[in-house]
Amino acid sequence: MFDRKSCIYQISLPLSLEMPISLNQIKAPISTELEIFEKKFRESVKSRVALLDVIMNYIVKRKGKQMRPIFVLLSARLFGKIDDRSYRGAALVELLHTATLVHDDVVDVAFTRRGFFSINALWKNKIAVLVGDYLLSKGLLLVLKKGDYDLLTILSEAVEAMSEGELLQLEKARRLDITEDVYFDIITKKTASFIASCCAIGAASTGASETQISKMKEFGMKAGIAFQIKDDLFDYGNDDIGKPLAIDIKERKMTLPLIYALSRADYWEKRKVMSIIKNNNNDKKKVAFVIDFVSRSGGIEYTRQKMIDYRNEAIDILNTITDAEEKIHLQYLVDYVVERKK
Repeated sequence: MFDRKSCIYQISLPLSLEMPISLNQIKAPISTELEIFEKKFRESVKSRVALLDVIMNYIVKRKGKQMRPIFVLLSARLFGKIDDRSYRGAALVELLHTATLVHDDVVDVAFTRRGFFSINALWKNKIAVLVGDYLLSKGLLLVLKKGDYDLLTILSEAVEAMSEGELLQLEKARRLDITEDVYFDIITKKTASFIASCCAIGAASTGASETQISKMKEFGMKAGIAFQIKDDLFDYGNDDIGKPLAIDIKERKMTLPLIYALSRADYWEKRKVMSIIKNNNNDKKKVAFVIDFVSRSGGIEYTRQKMIDYRNEAIDILNTITDAEEKIHLQYLVDYVVERKK
């Protein structure tokens, strides 16, 4: 169990808490700062081009949970007072994240995002690509104008890793030969590197030492891996999470539950499952067979345990960085990452 008073984790804890904490509770200590951030973010995307301004308003009004800015601001609070550099760092990561989502929807031919029409669905691909480019350029200019080169360096390293992770996943999807080691390499680059950069940027923005920044990056990496594993588990659930279930199977993405299940299958069962993924991934009955196969083979339980392990590793790292009371909300945030319903 997780004892919120003593902040002690035990490795054998069950996944669910007796009283799950909400994202609003996690945001409570930085609620004022988040309001300031949101105002600055809206200002940062304004344009004199009428069409672009309409699209920016559409994006701002349909913002998601803003998990990445929350990681930045909570990390900043560990080492000092949240200031303009912290807000610029939070805006930088949110601008880049939003740009990647807009571009991803074009690449994936996705017409909805968080239950609303995507930018490419409403304004077509050409405009969507340009909007993504605009968001990226606004983020870069935001920090360059103030000389925040250290923040930009941290994020640039994450962008390089993210690009490598996406391309590695596409390469492996063609051959369907992803091992567990390759899977973790992909999600470390593709997702965890960005969460890690959020934590490092937050620390750097308020004057943390190089050692502290490096530790926060390590903390964010573990939390980011747990975050992506949770996303991959959603594909095998029954809840409405804002995206189609079994979408990874339909897109021939080999995630940990399936990788583990296949590693335990005999030759003929493995051959049948791989054939479905290659040739019948839009057949609902056959996809349901794959999901059942993964569940029967222990893939879901194995993956959930891996997620808990990475969550615990993240908390262990955080406990080596500081004894400050402020760390409790980062601990809550990591808990939320693995407890969330969507």
